Amino acid sequence: MKPDFSIIIPAYNEEHRIGNLLSQIPGRGGHFLFICDGSDSTPAIVMKCARSHPETDLRCLVYPHRLGKGGAVKEGFVNADTAYVGFMDADASTSIAQMVSLFEELGDADCVVGSRWLPGSIVPERQGIARRLESRGFNLLIRLLFGLSLTDTQCGAKVFKKSAIDAVIGEMAATGFEFDVELLWRLSMKGYTIKEYPITWQNKGGSRVRGMDSFRMLKSLVSLRFSGGKEDG
Repeated sequence: MKPDFSIIIPAYNEEHRIGNLLSQIPGRGGHFLFICDGSDSTPAIVMKCARSHPETDLRCLVYPHRLGKGGAVKEGFVNADTAYVGFMDADASTSIAQMVSLFEELGDADCVVGSRWLPGSIVPERQGIARRLESRGFNLLIRLLFGLSLTDTQCGAKVFKKSAIDAVIGEMAATGFEFDVELLWRLSMKGYTIKEYPITWQNKGGSRVRGMDSFRMLKSLVSLRFSGGKEDG
């Protein structure tokens, strides 16, 4: 299967890292939607690439205020008009070729989540031990809180049938890095099929998620879970 897909790339102040990803786009099919909500030259770099490769469907949406990772992905979902949509990290820790492979794995599933922890995954350089322990602990808590039997909810490579996204996007409350968990939870609660697929993932360093971010993510998710899925306030 070679679906007509859109890939959404949140790109907050990514001027120093966006080049690798942009170099993978020319000559590929699909639609690429960059969501830029920072203050650096990322939009100019993306738009220069678009002008240099007019044969490529590459768009850049610029916002004057911070959207958050989840807010940026949501804007991408709203602006995508293909039957299949996905999102990935701007640092190209997952390649576009790998994203295409995820789309091809959709089949009867409504969502395919890339996993760095399944047998068959390729991670040439693992993150540091502290970061890995933090990730595994976070994933265990997510399993307990939301009943999601997934090995890797936070890998920045996920693809979906747009019909499934349209069914839940209006209910989404999260705008930060916790967006992934809420999205997967809402899909599962509505009976949509989610599967994981082993992924090739490069540790690029320079992660936007810090220790306090993980704490805030967990706090937000606990609040969401015990408020019946409604946003506080």
